[in-house]
Amino acid sequence: MNIQPSVLIVEDEDDIAELLRFGLSRAGFATEWAKDLASARAAVKKVLPDVVILDWMLPDGEGVAWLTELRRDQRCATLPILMLTARAQESDKLRGLEGGADDYITKPFSPKALIARINTVLRRTAPQHIVQIIPINDCGLSDDDHTLTKNDGSLSETLGNTEFKLLKYLITHPNKSYSRAQLLDYVWGDHIYIEERTVDVHILRLRKILQRFGLEQNIETVRGIGYRWTA
Repeated sequence: MNIQPSVLIVEDEDDIAELLRFGLSRAGFATEWAKDLASARAAVKKVLPDVVILDWMLPDGEGVAWLTELRRDQRCATLPILMLTARAQESDKLRGLEGGADDYITKPFSPKALIARINTVLRRTAPQHIVQIIPINDCGLSDDDHTLTKNDGSLSETLGNTEFKLLKYLITHPNKSYSRAQLLDYVWGDHIYIEERTVDVHILRLRKILQRFGLEQNIETVRGIGYRWTA
């Protein structure tokens, strides 16, 4: 399992900060929240985060001014920073990007789109910290913590290692039938010698989990062959 990438949220509005913390946590990020620049400076001085989400207007100054400070600091020169602000004019966006922001996002925003843009930045600056969420209908499967989660956050469950690997293999190879022997090779490994009925046991466990998410019908039993995932 990968170490959770850390995100420092610099935002003075409680409801927006909580929305960010909730969405990022569900997506596999560890979060810290600073309500003003003084707290943000202290947090970065203590531990350098993997990503900063920075508001423009804060109680004790402008986030864009602190952005310029960070870029002058050798320790923070390449720190991924995304501006998240209500200031939507082109001149503001240019000031943010020219000041060193890796991306500039305006409010209101889509949490899912924000996470995608964070991963885009990380892919360029720190690929080892990318959190991969594999979409499944109205759910997502996290590569980081093996958690299956409803996109609206209403339901979440952590899968066992075998169920996770089996589900990931099936959903990333949809609409193709696999025999039990093939699944043993692809999921368990061809050096593992166990009975084929073991696959049936794990498929049963997986279906019980997926039933809670309304996804059990996606795993089909193919008579005389084995199983397939229908996208």
